[in-house]
Amino acid sequence: MPNIIPAVEAMSQHTIQMDDGRTFYDMSGIDNPCLGCAVCCMHYRVSFYQGEMDSQPGGYVPSDMVLSLTPFRACMKGTEHAPGRCIALGQDGLCTIYENRPSVCREFPALMPDGTQNPECIRLQTLYGIHRK
Repeated sequence: MPNIIPAVEAMSQHTIQMDDGRTFYDMSGIDNPCLGCAVCCMHYRVSFYQGEMDSQPGGYVPSDMVLSLTPFRACMKGTEHAPGRCIALGQDGLCTIYENRPSVCREFPALMPDGTQNPECIRLQTLYGIHRK
């Protein structure tokens, strides 16, 4: 069966340029291009700087959902070994801590600048046999 990819024209992804040069992507609207897939939350180790944890000054990622990897790196529970599933991934395929998700999640674009689906999303959907309409 061929991999069915949704029409990206109906989807939006808001790009947010940070002062430090990083680019964050917000896809929280009803036209979210990620709804129903979440394969990145089940494939990758979601690792990030420990300073993002809410137990640190200015941090926002819930510490009870995080494991320490090194003195400087942490990861979301459930993603420390493959295959895994991020502890923050809800049964509906949506992130339960979307507003407080780690920077690595904020920096992963579902759509490329030209509006096409990220090739890595397509690769993972194919790898896991996910066919979207």
